Amino acid sequence: MPRRRRGGRLDARDLLHRWWRLALVVLAAALAVVWRLVKDDLGAPPNLELSTAAALLVAGLLRHRVAALAPLAVVAASDLLLGNSAVLAFTWSAWAVIGVASLLTPRAGAGWRRYATAVGFGLGGTLFFYLWTNLGVWWLGRGTFYPAGLDGLAASYVAGLPFVRPMLLGNLVLVPAAAAVVGLVERLERRAVLPAAAPAR
Repeated sequence: MPRRRRGGRLDARDLLHRWWRLALVVLAAALAVVWRLVKDDLGAPPNLELSTAAALLVAGLLRHRVAALAPLAVVAASDLLLGNSAVLAFTWSAWAVIGVASLLTPRAGAGWRRYATAVGFGLGGTLFFYLWTNLGVWWLGRGTFYPAGLDGLAASYVAGLPFVRPMLLGNLVLVPAAAAVVGLVERLERRAVLPAAAPAR
């Protein structure tokens, strides 16, 4: 039976035994990439994304620091086809920070704490992405699209409000849903292991 390391961390051998976790991670990342490629054609609201939910899901399933790369990998892979703009340094660094922050979510434990953490992660990730990337938009466009002072920065944040709303609403639903998937996987694993470990009568 795979052993769980201190703090719930899983190593490569554990993850190979629990191959279904790796399969779900690949599926979640692929869905997040495909969604970024097709969402505009489907008429989805701007900035409704799966990357934040995928970050929590991957961190919860892998329980390994490599999970921090998940949201950045999703964005980088889809940007190869979609292209990006000069604000790329801000968007990619935002996803890198969200990925690192996702490593803290498995420590929340189970039950209501898991879902409270998921809501907090969805809210915090959304607000950080909004504040950081709109700072980048203002910084790169100051003196051209926006005034160089604080009034220009405020105008950039106001212009970003229509984009942050769908991201926030989506993450308040999708990130807890990702936490529920992690909880379901853990519950199914316990049910599969406990009967096998029960002594014969």
